[in-house]
Amino acid sequence: MSDIPGLAVAETGAIDAARFEAEIAHGYRPVVMRGLAAHWPAVRAAQRSDRAIGEHIVSFDGGRSADVMVAQSDIGGRFFYNDDLSGFNFERAKAPIPTLVDQLIALQGVPGAPAIYAGAAAAGEFLPGWAETNVLPLPTPEAVPRVWLGNESRVSTHYDVSSNVAVVVAGRRRFCLFPPEQGPNLYVGPLDVTIAGQPVSLVDLEAPDLDRYPRFADARAQMQVTMLEPGDAIFIPSMWWHDVKALGRFNVLVNYWWGQGGAASPFPALIHAILAILAIRDLPEGERAAVRGWFDQYVFGDEAKAAAAHLPEAMRGVLGEPSPERTDSIRGYLARTLERL
Repeated sequence: MSDIPGLAVAETGAIDAARFEAEIAHGYRPVVMRGLAAHWPAVRAAQRSDRAIGEHIVSFDGGRSADVMVAQSDIGGRFFYNDDLSGFNFERAKAPIPTLVDQLIALQGVPGAPAIYAGAAAAGEFLPGWAETNVLPLPTPEAVPRVWLGNESRVSTHYDVSSNVAVVVAGRRRFCLFPPEQGPNLYVGPLDVTIAGQPVSLVDLEAPDLDRYPRFADARAQMQVTMLEPGDAIFIPSMWWHDVKALGRFNVLVNYWWGQGGAASPFPALIHAILAILAIRDLPEGERAAVRGWFDQYVFGDEAKAAAAHLPEAMRGVLGEPSPERTDSIRGYLARTLERL
């Protein structure tokens, strides 16, 4: 049961690869898969004790130091900006995995203990052997398992450009999700000063200031909420906004991002497009309409994907099918263009 009311996220029990591919992976809605990883040795260790899951993690230690965010207890576990958005309310550090695990266990029950969060540690590099021992029974092409460790924390509402399966190993996690079109109602923070790469909503879901952010009321009406226990997993489609709260004293999550392939990431593309936005938005109305026609022709129109069909395939360049070669072509074109500005 969640502490924040919202629409229920769709759910299923543990499923096999074929059903996931047919019923979930290509649907554009979040789905909770209860008990998907209940068989993992890591989940079974977590059910015994925090010390047991800690020992399980350390048994795979590859000797690398993880990136860690550390904040004072007064932030309530919400890693976020400082008051004027010029920086953040936490410090960054590095720590070996065994040291991090020992610290998380040692701080349990300590009054005023800092909030600690280490994320996106690629299992193959930081915990070699983890993925082979704790196997995700789903097709997530070329996804790298990434391990997230911490105590009580909140990751502010953000989106990922790839599809995502997130598995709760230890602790409990609350997920609040919003469809992509709710972006304007989430009051997104700076695009070029971000906490971890992607822009985040400035609204505190647990204490929304509707006088300052009135349109959030519309987003909240569309918010989907779920609580995951150890062994549960959630599929989050690309571009869906999500806020994640870890509720246990020792929390472990493993996630799998996949789906971008050779395509360029939409968010860096937006940042590059800022130049275009600034150049376009102040044009006279007629010229702006003409540029809007370009975007319809090449991006948003019904026939946009066929805009280069009249060209020989070898000459479609940046308008070709997604591939590493096309991404390289786009980067080269942008670099040459920026040099001339």
